[in-house]
Amino acid sequence: MTNNVSTSTTGVKRRIVKDKMAYAFICIFAFLAMVPLFLILWEVVSKGYKNFNFRLFTEVAPSSMDAMFARVNGEPIPGGILNGITGTILIVGLAIFFTIPLGLYIGIYLSENSEKRFSKIISFLTDLLQGIPSIVIGIIAYAWVVKPLGSYSALAGSVALSIMMLPMIVRSTEETLKMLPRAYKEAGLALGSSYTNVVFRILLPSGFGGIFTGILLAISRVMGETAPLMLTALGASLVNWNIFEPTSSIPLLIWEFYNDPNLIDLIWSSSLLLLIVIFVLNWIAKIVARKWKI
Repeated sequence: MTNNVSTSTTGVKRRIVKDKMAYAFICIFAFLAMVPLFLILWEVVSKGYKNFNFRLFTEVAPSSMDAMFARVNGEPIPGGILNGITGTILIVGLAIFFTIPLGLYIGIYLSENSEKRFSKIISFLTDLLQGIPSIVIGIIAYAWVVKPLGSYSALAGSVALSIMMLPMIVRSTEETLKMLPRAYKEAGLALGSSYTNVVFRILLPSGFGGIFTGILLAISRVMGETAPLMLTALGASLVNWNIFEPTSSIPLLIWEFYNDPNLIDLIWSSSLLLLIVIFVLNWIAKIVARKWKI
């Protein structure tokens, strides 16, 4: 009896040691995974704050000649990225306008008709769409919008970004609605509400946290895309609010600065701004998900 108790105690101790070792390995690998992220953040912040000033938000990108004279004289590079900021707002805003209603509608349909064959086809196509490279989506938007209109435009860029945002919004809506208790819908229908009222006044508000988080993450994903915009929006040296004309964006400007040695210092401040915006969006998504937990 004593031997059995001793053997059992030894086994428990071994399991505790294994558990602590596994926990230690997980912590070590998690830390190693975070190291590159912190190094990137340090690199962007340490080099980006130098040109992160008021002019960055109020002036358009300078010409290569102005930047070269400033560098020769040892002065800060003049100008900012106002044309990129306004272009990003315009293109992403249009993409949000196009995508959210469509994504919500498809997500609701998939959650309510998950067993239908048509739903399974849509679900498969949504997964397929999520895996298509962004440059291919840019080519598709070029063929669909740029060629028929005969011009690069903010509209074409927003179509490309809409295609990229759609799968994430559809999936977040579908999965969130599936997680809601079935009693919500049954109680609404039992009280005499129409099916449409139940969906829009009970199910969607109840799943607001998950759906809104999915939308914010979709926006964060496309905010830094460059490849599809190179084939659709093209870029502009001035502020443009016309959706049918070429428009710049922050990622496009970063690419242009990279190709010009006189403007290369603006890469870091533009990247820092983009990083802050994406960080804020993800932070808001975390808060919303925590507050409206299902």
